[in-house]
Amino acid sequence: MKKDISRIRTNYQGELLDEKQVNPDPLEQFDTWLREAIDAELTEPTAMILATATASGIPSVRTVLLKSYDRKGFVFYTNYKSRKGTEIEENPHASVLFFWPQLQRQVRLSGILSKTDPADSERYFKERPVESRISAWVSSQSQPLDSKAELEENYRLFEEKYSSKEIPYPPFWGGYCLSPQAYEFWQGQPNRLHDRVEYQLDPESRIWQTVRLAP
Repeated sequence: MKKDISRIRTNYQGELLDEKQVNPDPLEQFDTWLREAIDAELTEPTAMILATATASGIPSVRTVLLKSYDRKGFVFYTNYKSRKGTEIEENPHASVLFFWPQLQRQVRLSGILSKTDPADSERYFKERPVESRISAWVSSQSQPLDSKAELEENYRLFEEKYSSKEIPYPPFWGGYCLSPQAYEFWQGQPNRLHDRVEYQLDPESRIWQTVRLAP
């Protein structure tokens, strides 16, 4: 029997989110929420949904993991030759979404993506588990694959080759940093009267301005 998904409902009862009481610095506000998500022991609290688009505007979306963030922006790592890497090369504008359903919260960011310093990417690569470093080399991310067996065989051969040697840093792999131009914090509320607070960066003063948005 097919379930009538139109009848699925969640009655939100989240904390209040007031545009007059949020931290005036969106990065500090994000830091508070992320720490609360981590403290709540949510599954993958650093998972973020990344939306990119081609030069002609055709979008694609996937989940990546946030690995660091500071005043410069939000950093994740990937294969530069992947679909997302190709799209970012054509069009650096992107958006990300953090969704923490157990806390009835989400955060959206939009801005410009740029590659991180190669030295930083190499440093992080060397910190990754050996298995992850091998996978970065043997997977031609986003490219057609004849079979899973082919991928597993490539992994085995690479693992054997570097069993007693340091795995080198792949030049086609590294970080991207999203420099936010806007943030939106969303908190679920009863009766679909959700709280939405948007931060926009004034291009002249470089000061963040907050505004409440209709749900």
